[in-house]
Amino acid sequence: MQDQMPMELPNAKSAHASSSAHPVRWRFLAIFVSIGLLTYLGYTVQLNLTTASFLYLLIVVAAALFCGFWQASMASVLAVVLLDYFFLPPLFSFSIADPGDWVALTAFVITALVISRLSARELRNAREAALHRMEMAQLYELSRNSLLLDLRLPPGPQLVVLIQRIFVVPAVALYDVNLGRQDSMGDWAPGEENLAKECYLRGVAEGNAEMHTAQRILRTGAGPVGALVVRGDLNGLVVDALAALSAIAIERHQSFEKEDRAENARKGEQLRAAVMDALAHEFKTPLTAVRTASSGLLELGGLTHSQSDLVELIDGEAGRMNALCTRLLQTAKLEAQEVGLERKEVNIKELLSEVLAARSGDPSSNSNRIHIAIEDPELTVQVDRGLLAMILTQYIDNARKYSLPDTPIVVAAHKSHTEVLISVHNIGSTIPLEDREQIFERFYRSPDQKNTAPGTGIGLSIVRKAAEAHHGHVWVISDDNEGTTFYLSLPTNVRRTH
Repeated sequence: MQDQMPMELPNAKSAHASSSAHPVRWRFLAIFVSIGLLTYLGYTVQLNLTTASFLYLLIVVAAALFCGFWQASMASVLAVVLLDYFFLPPLFSFSIADPGDWVALTAFVITALVISRLSARELRNAREAALHRMEMAQLYELSRNSLLLDLRLPPGPQLVVLIQRIFVVPAVALYDVNLGRQDSMGDWAPGEENLAKECYLRGVAEGNAEMHTAQRILRTGAGPVGALVVRGDLNGLVVDALAALSAIAIERHQSFEKEDRAENARKGEQLRAAVMDALAHEFKTPLTAVRTASSGLLELGGLTHSQSDLVELIDGEAGRMNALCTRLLQTAKLEAQEVGLERKEVNIKELLSEVLAARSGDPSSNSNRIHIAIEDPELTVQVDRGLLAMILTQYIDNARKYSLPDTPIVVAAHKSHTEVLISVHNIGSTIPLEDREQIFERFYRSPDQKNTAPGTGIGLSIVRKAAEAHHGHVWVISDDNEGTTFYLSLPTNVRRTH
């Protein structure tokens, strides 16, 4: 970062101040010496009034260019006095005999003052133009270097160094509200340690003309992001530009942090998915062997009642672990978009009957309280039959698990012009508003439900991935009075991906 720091540029205002602080009095003295020398030489060689007036006028213009208007005015007054005393009759007297000479002197004074005024104005404009050019060069240098900031580090320390080195100000401080820190450079008096932070907290930029201190609130499109305090003779517009560049740098750092966190989360999720996928594959083989052995023992018979119960327990739990591994593999394939959808027209009512029939062998399923409310028995949707069956199975199992005993579970479906809407409704524990989106995240379980029913937090995440694979979406509505309803929306106009 140090290699990217700009070379020190002279502060235009400091340069102007130092040039003004240059011995102007010595220049003014030189003007007066020149007037005196011209007077001596002009009197010696007996110059006429016109020639002497022109030479005096040149000296007055030089005074306006190198010293200023008031110095030129004083030089013009002195020139008039000397013209009257040495070049107008009667000589060596301040009286003027010829009225025409009054006109000549008056014209000289007016001409000298006008030229002095114009010369001083042009000189001031030239100095201001040079100052603006220098300020623009400094701002360009700052903007160029601000693009080279190391966004992995806090922007405050880098910005205050840049501002002080480029603009050569005595002190600068910057407060970053996102990081909650103030960074400063230069000499700050006791009690000014948190000047930038106090400026941000007040929400008002209050400069101090006596201390040559300017304050600005740093703002972006999202609102205030900090404050900047600069001590030095800087133009107000330049300080505004410094504040804008600082705010942009802070915003870039915030965006980089968000992108970095998102990238780390994505990589972490990819790693977790890869590990779970590998574990699921590894578990499949021994689980198959366990289920084969337990099923074989049950088929062979000859077991006591206690031994049969143990073998059935082993077989059932091995089946649950096998189903869990299958879900993990499905999730990994859906997230990697490796699932090729085999779309076909599927009758929803028939598919529901198959799903319920497959679950009827499970004593805990209690399929009698599941009601199908589909008015059109011919209602179809073009989907992957296996994935839709998996979604319905998960929704129904979820409703059965969290519903009150012996309360009905209603599965409904209807078709509109643009979508087929499938819903599973149950009466039981409700889902808090803040959890209704997160429960579709993998491994997430609502804190209120963790201890009420077993689960892994995988099923609903697979449901959402399967719905997204069909360009559909899922959501849930939960209310203490109406119960909980999970929805699946599938588009009727199938979009194919290539």
